[in-house]
Amino acid sequence: MTPHQYCQDKAAASGSSFYYSFLFLDSARRQAITALYAFCREVDDVVDECRDIAPAQAKLDWWREEIARVFDATPTHPVGFALQEICGPFGLARERLLDIIDGMAMDLHHRRYEDFPALQKYCYLVAGVVGLLSATVFGVSDSRTLDYAHDLGIAFQLTNIIRDVGEDARRGRIYLPADELERFGVLEADILAARSSKNFQNMMAFQTERADAYYEQALSRLPVVDRKNQRPGLIMAAIYRALLREIVRGGFLVLDRRTSLTPLRKVWLAGLTWLKG
Repeated sequence: MTPHQYCQDKAAASGSSFYYSFLFLDSARRQAITALYAFCREVDDVVDECRDIAPAQAKLDWWREEIARVFDATPTHPVGFALQEICGPFGLARERLLDIIDGMAMDLHHRRYEDFPALQKYCYLVAGVVGLLSATVFGVSDSRTLDYAHDLGIAFQLTNIIRDVGEDARRGRIYLPADELERFGVLEADILAARSSKNFQNMMAFQTERADAYYEQALSRLPVVDRKNQRPGLIMAAIYRALLREIVRGGFLVLDRRTSLTPLRKVWLAGLTWLKG
């Protein structure tokens, strides 16, 4: 199996909506973004699959070393080999790849976030940076596109947080800012026990409005000259905003279930967005 086939299999197996945004890319960019996504999956899986902090931290440290080897042309992992091929041609910076690992490491040590600025830092490391790297792969001719990519990455992560409240709680994590829980009269114990309430629904409506505001801000910052190149990100925005609408329509039932879109609907949204240009 080639490194790029390994990455392809990793991306396909995840079932993520990101996979659908890759479908319309030319082969070189599709290989590059798939390698980047596979790297994100590898380091994210470390945190999700290792229950003990010490081995998880050791594995993340190994990935930091692997990124160093990527840029020294001595990788050892299939994803490392794939990254070595694409980092130079697409201008992917070592520091940003390490930022992603730093973001994943936060999950080992932070199970609560005091306020939105603290959460925003986490969102930047695990998703805003991915947005910046992805936009670079897609093609940037106007530097303002990076502002769009940053905000879109934050919007995606906020959407993930909204969708995964119950799943995260079962892992002992609450990504909703503590001061906002208090403001809306929502107890941590209720979230951990999957007890919904009107207060919880009101708080989730507030979280959804914030995420939607990030989408609006991101789209307003995308220069026309780069709109065609950035269509994969626009596809993701269409899919994720449709997901948000489903969560709202369902009454924020995110504590005991996971809302998702069918593959057919994702393909339809991807094709429609691509054709709009």
